[in-house]
Amino acid sequence: MARLEDEFRNILLSHTAPIEEDALTDNPAAAAAESSSSTSAAESSTAAAESGEEDRLSSSGGSGSQVLEETNLNLSDPIPRTGSSVSNSSGSYRSTSSIKELDLIPELAVYDLRSIAERMISAGYLRECIQVYGSVRKSAVDSSFRRLGIEKLSIGDIQRLEWDALESKIRRWIRAAKVCVRILFASEKKLCEQIFDGIETAAVDEACFVETVKGPAVQLFNFAEAVSISRRSPEKMFKILDLHDALVDLMPDIESVFDAKSADSIRVQAAEILSRLAEAARGILSEFENAVLREPSKIPVPGGTIHPLTRYVMNYISLISDYKQTLIELIMSKPSTGSRYSGDPTTPDMEFAELESKPPLALHLIWIIVILQFNLDGKSKLYKDVSLAHLFMMNNVHYIVQKVKGSMELREMIGDDYLRKLTGKFRQSATNYQRATWVGVLYCLRDEGLHVSGSFSSGVSKSALRERFKSFNGMFEEVHRTQATWLIPDTQLREELRISISEHLIPAYRSFLGRFRSHIESGRHPENYIKYSVEDLESAVLDFFEGCPVSQHSRKRSQ
Repeated sequence: MARLEDEFRNILLSHTAPIEEDALTDNPAAAAAESSSSTSAAESSTAAAESGEEDRLSSSGGSGSQVLEETNLNLSDPIPRTGSSVSNSSGSYRSTSSIKELDLIPELAVYDLRSIAERMISAGYLRECIQVYGSVRKSAVDSSFRRLGIEKLSIGDIQRLEWDALESKIRRWIRAAKVCVRILFASEKKLCEQIFDGIETAAVDEACFVETVKGPAVQLFNFAEAVSISRRSPEKMFKILDLHDALVDLMPDIESVFDAKSADSIRVQAAEILSRLAEAARGILSEFENAVLREPSKIPVPGGTIHPLTRYVMNYISLISDYKQTLIELIMSKPSTGSRYSGDPTTPDMEFAELESKPPLALHLIWIIVILQFNLDGKSKLYKDVSLAHLFMMNNVHYIVQKVKGSMELREMIGDDYLRKLTGKFRQSATNYQRATWVGVLYCLRDEGLHVSGSFSSGVSKSALRERFKSFNGMFEEVHRTQATWLIPDTQLREELRISISEHLIPAYRSFLGRFRSHIESGRHPENYIKYSVEDLESAVLDFFEGCPVSQHSRKRSQ
């Protein structure tokens, strides 16, 4: 028996070699395409995030870091990067038909190993046979693990990793897990069946297989388990969903490869991890909603531009909509709103009766937008200038509308009815801005109080008229000086508001000037009162909302 045991070990060792690199790929062409797609998506997402960050910094005069206090949302970082959703890219791997079993040992060597195993087991040396087999094949599996980049890390080690490092390992794990289950473990199972199947009545092949791969399988799934129970934070949402989708995709193959009763613990571990990942995603969404509501920054963004919170939240929910299929299955309950918070001044009230037909995920996205607006409304009150507060709300709600319109999935879930409500809100903010700013200015151009009666009078009080022109000049100069430094980042919105201002201001001034110019010019120092021609006003309106002082606009026009 000792001789047979040594011979059994030697044959296994002599024919045990690392699996070729090409063989450790489920489908080389598909894997290459997936890798390219994932890289492209990640680069695109990174570029978008960097672009968004540049917009944020430029729109806030480079002082974005001063805007934020301690918060659960790290708004100073770009939105979490993510590749294409696994659920969208893994269609070719679904079902157990994707399992690819390799011949790990030549047929003649398998014949010799089976002959030796039969003799050892019939002589009562089953345990020794399994131990020898397991020790050799475990080393082979460990070698393949190293080639796949799977490290031996404890759950504690994984949870202590910085997120950037963990994010990279998650991407690697998803690729490696497919190979491990569908190729490596499946091939080990086939080899066990070739050598041990049918020997005596005991399920020897199953026992050898579990002895060989149980440790590596637990090591593999411990990584996903560590991620599933790690501290929840918004940036982890999308990689957790990637892990969830990958595991959902693999579950039929896990159940097929580990179908033995002795492998129950592996199947149970995978199912429990899947459940915990789903719960983690639901918990992160709930915590994200609360973080958006409570985001505490108290420094107003310069110029009333788009707040970093708005950019972060809308980029975040745009990514959520990319995982619509997964989240629709995971998010089964509506957000906690309405009567639960009734009367709470720190939380908006919203009833979803009119949105009853929408799935819970859509209601969560709408709720996030509602609480974002509620938070922004509080931040608008930080501005001392009421006009700037209205401009701030206009900018931010307009950004929300544009992000919804820019994502087909997000628009479909939000719905055109609610989108029209959002559009109405930013237009109302624009109207409120114009009223707060220009009613007083235009009031200077009224006729009331200028006309007098008397035989020696021209019918117009020149002193009242001079005061009226001086008031207009002073008010317009202040508005011009101040609002040139305010910023509307969206070019079209900026132009539309300028046109609307001109449509009210220019005709009123032209008419007033036409009626009363002669009364001023007939007196002394008319230039002290008529400081603006109609053309001057038209040119000055073009300075508004550029985010820099008037002097810089003057230089630009002179160039």
